[in-house]
Amino acid sequence: MKPINPKDEKEKIIKFIRETLKKQGFKNVVIGVSGGIDSTVSLYLLKETIPARNIIAIHLPYLESHEKKLKKVFNIKTISLKPFLSEDVFFELFKEPMSREEISSKARNKISSEKKIRLGNITARLRMIILYDFAKKYNALVCGTENRTEQLLGYFTRFGDAASDFEPIQHLYKTQVYQLAKYLRLPNEFIEQKPTAGLWQGQTDEGEFGFSYEEADNVLSLYFDNKKTVEQIEKLGCKNTRKILDFGKKNSFKRETPYIL
Repeated sequence: MKPINPKDEKEKIIKFIRETLKKQGFKNVVIGVSGGIDSTVSLYLLKETIPARNIIAIHLPYLESHEKKLKKVFNIKTISLKPFLSEDVFFELFKEPMSREEISSKARNKISSEKKIRLGNITARLRMIILYDFAKKYNALVCGTENRTEQLLGYFTRFGDAASDFEPIQHLYKTQVYQLAKYLRLPNEFIEQKPTAGLWQGQTDEGEFGFSYEEADNVLSLYFDNKKTVEQIEKLGCKNTRKILDFGKKNSFKRETPYIL
């Protein structure tokens, strides 16, 4: 995959953010910050574009929190999602055959994959409810933090993390976001962290995929940008080509909804 020119990308994104805010008539921006590479890069770029007082950055953890790490670098407001997904709510949603006392983080980790995904979707949508409420409070636009890899794989929750008013890095593949992060001189603790949505204990993006972001970016860029066939990509040594493209195909409906007459 062709490397980016991070200096040019930074300038283009800053121009895009500035023009979007001006065109839509807003001065303030709300952004959800997880401690991961995408939201951290997005926040850095916002800080390069508008005054810090106009940025409402919110950390919305469900499990372990990166609050201390984030507060070293940013002025972050943290709101825990645990009260919204309390043990009572969890019990009512999934009717697990266990006592309420047994419904702990450890027990939640044992629920089926289908229920984990449902819980993850609920969590992602709760985050967006809170972000949009703050956007209303502060007369702000919500900044999304999705990258091109997630978009093409369909690795997002509809009306959850995919909901935003503008997306500054969605044109960049995940590995390109890392290139930009290094150029911006983000602290290594953000760059080296394993990508995760933090939706259940031990969850990681690549663990769910069954392949790495680097593999995905190579295949996706060859297929969508260079218009290579599956067979041509496989001949280049990309062993997980079909698995990666099938993952995206399975989720492609997310990019097509809502269906209309």
